[in-house]
Parts: sequence; structure tokens; C-alpha cells
Amino acid sequence: MKISKKISVISAAVALFCGTAMAVAADTKDQPWMNQKLAARERADLVLKEMSLDEKLKLVFGYMGAEWKNTPPPAEARTQSAGFIPGVPRLGIPNLWEADAGIGVASQAGPNAREATALPSGLNTAATWDPNTAYAGGAMIGAEARAFGFNVMLAGGVNLMRDPRNGRNFEYGGEDPLLAGRIVGAQIKGIQSNRIVSTLKHYALNDQESGRTTLDVKIDDRSARMSDLLAMQIAKEEGNPGSVMCSYNRVNGVYACENSYLLNEVLKHDWGFQGWVMSDWGATHSTIAAANAGLDQESGFPFDLSNYFAAPLKEAVQNGWVPPARLDDMVRRILVPMFEHGVIDHPVAAPAPATIDFKAHAAVSIKDAQEGMVLLKNSGGVLPLKASAQRIAVIGGYADKGVLAGGGSSLVYPVGGNAVPGLEPKTWPGPVMVYPSSPLKALQRRLPKASMRFNDGADPAAAARLAKDSDVVVLFATQWTGEGMDVPNLSLPKNQDALIAAVTAANPKTVVVLETGGPVTMPWLPQAAAVLEAWFPGTGGGEAIAGVLTGETNPSGHLPATFPASESQLPRPVLDGYPEVENRRFDVDYHEGAAVGYKWFDLKELKPLFPFGYGLSYTEFAMSDLAAEVKNGVLQASFKVKNTGRVAGKQVAQVYVAPLQAKWEAPKRLAGFQKLDVKPGASARGSVSIDPRLLAVYESASKTWKVEAGDYRLVLAASAMDPQASSVVVHLDAATYDVNGKPLKE
Repeated sequence: MKISKKISVISAAVALFCGTAMAVAADTKDQPWMNQKLAARERADLVLKEMSLDEKLKLVFGYMGAEWKNTPPPAEARTQSAGFIPGVPRLGIPNLWEADAGIGVASQAGPNAREATALPSGLNTAATWDPNTAYAGGAMIGAEARAFGFNVMLAGGVNLMRDPRNGRNFEYGGEDPLLAGRIVGAQIKGIQSNRIVSTLKHYALNDQESGRTTLDVKIDDRSARMSDLLAMQIAKEEGNPGSVMCSYNRVNGVYACENSYLLNEVLKHDWGFQGWVMSDWGATHSTIAAANAGLDQESGFPFDLSNYFAAPLKEAVQNGWVPPARLDDMVRRILVPMFEHGVIDHPVAAPAPATIDFKAHAAVSIKDAQEGMVLLKNSGGVLPLKASAQRIAVIGGYADKGVLAGGGSSLVYPVGGNAVPGLEPKTWPGPVMVYPSSPLKALQRRLPKASMRFNDGADPAAAARLAKDSDVVVLFATQWTGEGMDVPNLSLPKNQDALIAAVTAANPKTVVVLETGGPVTMPWLPQAAAVLEAWFPGTGGGEAIAGVLTGETNPSGHLPATFPASESQLPRPVLDGYPEVENRRFDVDYHEGAAVGYKWFDLKELKPLFPFGYGLSYTEFAMSDLAAEVKNGVLQASFKVKNTGRVAGKQVAQVYVAPLQAKWEAPKRLAGFQKLDVKPGASARGSVSIDPRLLAVYESASKTWKVEAGDYRLVLAASAMDPQASSVVVHLDAATYDVNGKPLKE
């Protein structure tokens, strides 16, 4: 019976395969664009010829996926989703179902919000300095997107941190173009491994939320190409996103979504981007100007004031104001990535959340969180917490309930619901969400012999009394940030600095755990024994924090952004446009140019609270044997990392380059990095190849990157201000590279 059953199963499979093969053969005969052996561009051209004007127009106009302004979404839209674009069923072109965002499959606020797995914040993932971790997280959230029936994920935020007060920094990749570009590019690649499309955003220079729809960024071309645009260019090269989302703001007087220089010249011509440009929700302001300037798809109607790419676009095409060839280009750009990334050949099915292994996905999120948590201070070896500790006070931060998440369109609703419902604000960009993963409970499981008492921190005096009566204190401090808002300053909100001061005065063995959307100031730092930056740690964040605090995991995160000592050190000590006044137009002058983050601090000789790239471990490392050579026209560096401590750990080796004769925007740039896992007493070799754009200055007139002949110092360091850094000097010949960093002959 077993043999016959096996034969029966095989026969059924063969029959199914043959039937499928015959159906595919029939499809490719009647619909040649369904032939998977053809290139994506050829397939797009074939199906484009069969489309009517109205069918083309359907693909360039998108709807909000949830009710907005009393306008219900199309019936085919997924529940509580970001967007919906009708397909062309008769030609085999599926609908596009769009989901927010880079942290996981987000929902709009409402009773039908879906539960999904949340990655830690984008800053945490950037703090891993590990593209493999970023890829794994992207692959995980992309798999959930497909299971929920989405084939476009609005993930891939790579706006540089020009201002640490930006309420949306937690979604992004930090302040350096190389780090942000590589990390976000890897996440995009992971998402698209699920045969769905990911979206690079927000293009471009959308670096603050205050007045984001009205402000006008002033910046010269060279500076933009060497900072924000370079980060996006690297992410585009690493991840090959199917789509790019243009931003709300204006750039040098023109809205980003109708900025021909940004869309046509830089993105499509210079960088060779073959996919489509979608607008941010509410960022379309015209029909003819936007279409001719390079916008391919209006998103999220009715967010915009009008349905610019619906009937008005049809009229514009019929009257020749938007050439028919331009409409064809818009549609082609949507079709090509749909073919290239498998959206058409592997269509998503109806939502099937039961197929998601939430436990396995939580493990991916926890690993990401632990790889990115940054140990900022650890005096007297107070961490890891010892099993012998008798009395541990846990204070503040909702630590008895869970961990904080950021707000806005990226908010993922967790399995198990909000652990602390009712926190303000309850409406956009809220609700404030606390994921149900309690650090207190996770610590109790790991330290069962300890007496662990909790105080919510509302009364600093009561918290201090508990601290004084304890052997060690773990104090949780939070800073909630969200889309559409910036923070007024870098201080911890709700008088938490005073709470920490009172507790550290009562017990010097106080460990401060920060759950923040970005850098914060720390007037209490000298009195705290240890500080762990845990960011927004995502699903399982409580477990992740407890694992690091107890030494189950050795912290290995390094800062992806500078922590200023005060706002006075920033290029704009007072944030332009804050507090926001509706519809007020104003300029933001990026006078710092390409000197963003640590480059600004170097240029102005400022000492930050913590430098870019900084991070401690429970072990010690020595880095040595730095060597550099030019091989096949590429500058390469190699080095050795030795674990001189007693436990296994990971070190992020960072290579900076400083010109000795050439004039750059700042004294040095990050040119390469590698995270190495090293056992105690062992050594590991590392190497990096340096992108020539990181050695060059961009020349706008010729659209080339110019490397000046001369000597350059390569620095091997554990941060941008590592006192133990070592260096070598190499001589580089003059060289010229094209706009994409490819060598040109002189």
C-alpha cells in the first residue's frame, strides 16, 4: 500500500506539472509576455502594446488602502493597507497591493489592524553594521508581506540624519552615506527575495518632519551628490529596488515629486534607474508638470488635493501636453520591475496569516535587536548582571509590560496587542505602542534567584528609595518619536533626566537602558554606572534587552550617528520650522553641505557626547597590522582584529580615509567597515575594498568623481574618535570616475 500510495502521489505531481506546463505554454502562445525566458524589458514592451489608454492610466493612479477623508478604498484593497493600484486582469497584470513599511507589515489605525512581527528600528539595524543581519530582517518582513497578500512594500528609508531631532530618524540608517546605503540596500534586497517589490525612499533630502510638506531645502549639487544622494545611490546599487518614492519637500524651489533634475536627470539618467517613481501620499501637486518631470505614479488618493493622474492625465495625454510616449514610459517603468522581481510570475494570494511562523520571525527580530544595541558605558564591570545579585530594582519605561515602538505609518501592530493602551497621543502619529515583551519578566526568567522589585518611576523620590535599598538598579528611560513631528530638543521627555539623577544619587550601581528614536543628551552620565542604547527594539525586545544585560549575548552594536553633547553643537541649533505652523513656507539652508554628522564635528573640532561608530563590549579587542594597496585600480585595506578578553565577541572594524593634500568637506570619511566575530584569545583577518567615490570630490559640470593625486591616510579605528586608532599612508594617482563611480580614462 505504501508503494502504491507513493506512486500515486508522484503520478499526481507529474500530472499537475504537465498540466501546468501545458497551461504556461498556452499562455506564452496567446500572451508572449508571459514567457519567463524573455528579459523583463522585452516582456514589458510586449504587453504594453496590447494595453488600451484607459488600462495604462489605471496603473499610474493609486488609491489609499484604508478609508481616508470619508472616502472608502476600492473593494479589492487589502484591509488597513497603505495603497492599491488596479491591475489589468485580461493581460495577466495583477493588482498592486502596497504595505508600509521598513519595520514590518504595518497597519493603519483602526479595529481591523493586523498583527505582525516588528523589526527593531532602522537605526538599530544600522547599528549592527552588518548587511547580513539587515538582509535577514528584510527577508523576514518581506515574507510576512507576501503572506498578508502584499506585493509592494514601502520599505527602504535612507534619509540621512542631518538633524537628530527628526522624529522619523528611527526608520532610517543614520548619518553616513556608506553605512546607510549598504544597510538599507541589503534590507531592500532581502524584502525583494520574496518576489515582491521594495521602495527606496524618501527621495530626496527629506531630513526633518517639521514643515515637511512646505519647506524648501537649499543645497548645492556637489554637496547633495556627496551626502544624501550618495546614500540613496549606494542603496539603489546594493538593493536594486523596483520603486523609488519621491518626498514631500521642495528642493531648491521645486517639489521633489515634480523635480525634473532629481527624477529625470539624477535618478533615471545618471543612475540608470529602470523602475518607477511613486509619490509619497499627498506629495503630488500637478498633472502635466509632475508627469513630464518624471513622476510615474500618483499614490494614495485622496491624500492629494486632486486626482491629478486620473481624468486630468487622460486629458493631458489626449491633448499632447503629456506626450503619449511619456505615458508609455510611466507604464513600462511599472511593468519592468513587476516582471523582474516576480510579481507577475508569482502572484500573491489572498491573505494567509496562519502560514506565518511568528515564533521563528520573532527570533529574527531579537537577533537584529541584540546585534544593534550599543553599550555606551560600563564602569566597574556592573554589566553583565551577575546571578549572585540579591536585590535588583527595575525602574521606569513600562519595563513590567513591554518595550516602546515608534509612531506613524511604519507602526506595526504586534501579536498580543498593545501592552499599555491609552498612552498619549492616541491619534496620529499614535497610538503610542508598547510591544508586549517585558524586560522585567525576561530578567526574572534569567535571574530566578534574585529579588526583583519594580517601580514605575512616576515618583522620583519613591524610585530613589527603592534604588537605595537595592544591590543594583536597572532604569529604563524612553523617548517616543514619530512621523510628522520632530522633538523640541534632545533631552529625555517627561522629566526623566531628574528621575535618573535621583536614582543614580541613591545608588551608583545604576544601569540606564535607553529606548529612544535617536540620540539624546545625558546630563546624568557621570553618575550612571552603565548605559545601554536599546533603540526601539521591536518584537521580543524585552527578551533581547535581558539577553544583553545578563551576558547571554555580548553587545556588539556601534553608533550609526553622533550623539551631541548639546543642541548648540548642531549646524542648526534651533530647528527650522519648529514648532510647525500649518501651510507656512520656509527655507532650510543646508550650509554644512556634505559635512553631515561626524564630519561636521570633525570640521568644527567639536567633542560629542559619543562619537559615530562608538560601541563597547564585554570583552576587549586589539586591532593591528593595517596595510593598504591599490590593486586593479581599487584601494584595498587589510587588518587584524584580536580578542584580548575572556569571552567571545564581535568587533566592528572601521576604516576612515583622510587626505593629506586634497581638500574635502571634512577631515575624514568612513571608507569601509567589517564586523568580525572573534573567540577569546583568537585573531581574525579583515579586509575592505574602498569605493572610489569615497576618495573623490564630485564635479557637477562634468558629472564625474575626481580623485586628486597625493597622499591619503587610512585609519583603522573602533569609532570616528578612537584614541587607539592606527594608520598608514598611501599615495594615490589622479583618477576620474563617472557619475556611478566607474573608472574613466584620462
